[in-house]
Amino acid sequence: MVATLGLLARFGLITLPPKLGVLTNGYVIGACTALFLIEFVADKIPLFDLLWNALHTFVRPPIAALVAYGSTTELSPQMRLLSVVVGGIIALAAHSAKTAVRTMISASPEPLSNVTLSAVEDALAIFLTWVATAHPYWAATIVIVSLVAVAIALRYVVRAVTGLVRGAEETLEEWLS
Repeated sequence: MVATLGLLARFGLITLPPKLGVLTNGYVIGACTALFLIEFVADKIPLFDLLWNALHTFVRPPIAALVAYGSTTELSPQMRLLSVVVGGIIALAAHSAKTAVRTMISASPEPLSNVTLSAVEDALAIFLTWVATAHPYWAATIVIVSLVAVAIALRYVVRAVTGLVRGAEETLEEWLS
């Protein structure tokens, strides 16, 4: 995302807030592109991608919050803080959903589904970055719909896990008696 923003701004396709102007620096774009390429490869390796995503749980949401902070310099301190919190929460929700889907896909015995999902994620990340800069209302709509979908899916996951735990408790009680 950061490399995409830097490239879009560098080629004059978008205008970044002054505080984010550093993203157009060639070294920053190069470093972010290198990190994207590492991510590109790491995400294609079954099971390693789960470890990779688990580690990124502690990286992506804070970085999203920092980008939100840097891009809202014109707002009041209260609205800026709200932007930081919302940016972090949205990143955490998106990352959590991605990790959950990855966990399900990694259970598949064949590697093609993992590689395909990763390629789709990469293309979607670049596309959504462009949408967010070119069509912010569409991007906001996509984010809201996605958050609702994640909330609904989370409800089902919690129910399933609760059912598994209850079943395990009952089995354990039967076994112990």
